[in-house]
Amino acid sequence: MKFAVIQERKSPPDRRVVLDPISCQKFLSDFPSAKLLIEASPIRAFTDAEYTNAGLEVVTDVSAADVLIGVKEVPIEALIPNKSYFFFSHTIKKQPYNRKLLQAILDKNITLYDHETLVSEQNHRLIGFGYYAGVVGAYNGMRTLGLKLDIFDLPKATTLNGRAALNAQLNQITLPNLKIILTGTGRVGQGAKEILDHLNIKKVSVDQFLNQNFSEAVYVQLDVFDYCERVDGTHLGKSDFFQHPEAYRSTFERFTAVADLFIAGHFYGKGAPAFFSRTQAKADAFKLSVVADISCDIDGPVACTIRPSTIQSPIYGYDPESEKEVDFKNANAIAVMAVDNLPCELPKDASEGFGKTFVDKIIPSFFNADAFGILERSRMTKNGQLTPAFSYLQTYVDSTE
Repeated sequence: MKFAVIQERKSPPDRRVVLDPISCQKFLSDFPSAKLLIEASPIRAFTDAEYTNAGLEVVTDVSAADVLIGVKEVPIEALIPNKSYFFFSHTIKKQPYNRKLLQAILDKNITLYDHETLVSEQNHRLIGFGYYAGVVGAYNGMRTLGLKLDIFDLPKATTLNGRAALNAQLNQITLPNLKIILTGTGRVGQGAKEILDHLNIKKVSVDQFLNQNFSEAVYVQLDVFDYCERVDGTHLGKSDFFQHPEAYRSTFERFTAVADLFIAGHFYGKGAPAFFSRTQAKADAFKLSVVADISCDIDGPVACTIRPSTIQSPIYGYDPESEKEVDFKNANAIAVMAVDNLPCELPKDASEGFGKTFVDKIIPSFFNADAFGILERSRMTKNGQLTPAFSYLQTYVDSTE
């Protein structure tokens, strides 16, 4: 079987890659019957020469490959008919802007495996860039805090050559005695937590965070029942929360009354209560001055996240009174960092982590007859049709809007 790592063609450019040179070498070592092509790319975080020096074949034409592997959506005109593709298609939530892409995939008889749909038998995601979203998001949160309070000026993560350089910059800052909220305990939350721990910020309990004063910076990491409760007062567990989110209300207001920085690394399900509303942000007791919204749900659970920001311009201000965007240094503004493609800021590190997981957990399925059903569960299209698990997308595909 012949595989190819394809060039990223979506704009703005994304320098990440699914398989870095070391991951490619391990792939071919583990599965010597496989063939692997690397499509030449002028933007990739790893140069063509780095792949060539690793003994890999760099080409300008990958049409001989059976399976083509990328990160972002492949432009319709670049799709090769009758192939299998891996990439983030951003169609599983019926995103209107990619309807034509999914229609083209079906028309061209392409078998699509979306990275988001690569899950275990327990329906847990097997792969993603979430960890590095957490790392960069927490770093950007610290950078935003320094600029907002005018206490330090960290460089943009995208200007640094990897995680070690990022950590070196963090080593140079000193934080005042402020309080930091971190939500999320998954990959995103773990990445963000590592940044807070690298800064030697003390982790405290919910009770300590809410009721004690400290002479140093502290943080609390919140799980869902730390900031949500059932309206009827019962406690039925997480499965009930995910099945009946409308039966819950937020208790997050008690945290915004004492915290300075909120790092949002949670997963937000449709129908779940908001962390805080625009009305709550107007209250005299509302203390937050910086929000690093890694989850970046626009006009959603974090009221001040009114739009995504960009790597080039990562911070904007939200004025609670006018509910409008303002200069983030405005005294009344909440400084918001809501970059929606954070892993792109550390493309080498993010690619290396993704590549290792892809080779360890996904590639074996092509050589063990898909023993664990990973490919079967992930396959969105086959023979010009949606597969049964994704048949819910048929009305989306059929729409002409």
